[in-house]
Amino acid sequence: MEKPQSPPPKPPSVRGWRHSLGLGVLLLIAAAAGWVFERMGAPLPWMIGPLVVTAAIFMGPAPQITVPTRLRPVGQVVVATQVGLAFSPEALDLLLGFAPVIIGAALATGLCILAVSILVSHLTGQSVAQTFLSSVPTSPVEAASMARAAGINPTPVIFSQTLRMAAVVLILPFALYALDGWPDVHRQAVGFALPDPGHILWLVAIGVAGALLFRVLRVPNPNFLGPMAAAALLAVSGNGPVAYPPDILALAQILLGTWLGATFRREFMTSALRLTLISAGSSLLLLLLCSLSAVAIAIVSGVDWQTMVLGSAPGGVVEMALTARFLGQNVVLITTFHLVRIFIIMPNIPWIVRLLARYERRKTG
Repeated sequence: MEKPQSPPPKPPSVRGWRHSLGLGVLLLIAAAAGWVFERMGAPLPWMIGPLVVTAAIFMGPAPQITVPTRLRPVGQVVVATQVGLAFSPEALDLLLGFAPVIIGAALATGLCILAVSILVSHLTGQSVAQTFLSSVPTSPVEAASMARAAGINPTPVIFSQTLRMAAVVLILPFALYALDGWPDVHRQAVGFALPDPGHILWLVAIGVAGALLFRVLRVPNPNFLGPMAAAALLAVSGNGPVAYPPDILALAQILLGTWLGATFRREFMTSALRLTLISAGSSLLLLLLCSLSAVAIAIVSGVDWQTMVLGSAPGGVVEMALTARFLGQNVVLITTFHLVRIFIIMPNIPWIVRLLARYERRKTG
């Protein structure tokens, strides 16, 4: 059984008010990057801008601050509640009509993941169980937990998962822009007006209640699925509140982008250059295979190919929901693609990993 290794030592960090001040400055820089990317007309500007600038900062001379992990759930709850409010009775009928295509796309993505995992294992000598956990679309935290339970070193799994998420968020929107044309950069800008506090508190209460309930029920990805389910139930019943204003959604994306960018540490990437190249290559290959299978399904089913590509992309639910919303695609439909895949693949990951590990043990005697 592989013995987990300790991750590279982190640089000494400051605490107290200095750390809070540094974190505040970092978030302001990230927000400024989001504004610049929006002026450029870039896709997902309020997430990609903070991601790029934060990654650049943390890949340089290591700053003496850390980005708290709790920032990601805050962004998730806001985005998930926003997505859930898009579920209407009409949208529910639409989703039921696409059920065969959605399930087929989820199974095709699963086969692509397994194929990439086997290939990377042959090329690198890693176990198929480890490469599978590094490739399967889930959160880095959940993948690391499953790796520890299987006796697999969690550090490369976390890194590969983070790199996969970043690659999908960065590459897919720009690729669709390249194929479909760069949109008008003079779109409506985020105004950052003062929202109604009562309305915001009500939306936050819906999201937090859903997250806590799903956490108690031990549902995978509770910080996204819980708020989305709670908001969707209200929306389908016709009692859904008005969605978050654009400025709040932009702030949530800034938090998500900053957290994701801060996971790129120079000391790890330079000490594990081979792993970095392997993870980047496997992420690109997985994205390519999933996109090709999505286009094939689109040709057979008649569904819009962009919808299929976004619905089959090996990214997280949060990131793909934001990408779909920004590109003007059907957010509810594309989110459902990813949710169905989660409920098909996620509960089966542990026994698949055990089966792969058992097969490799028998193969090596």
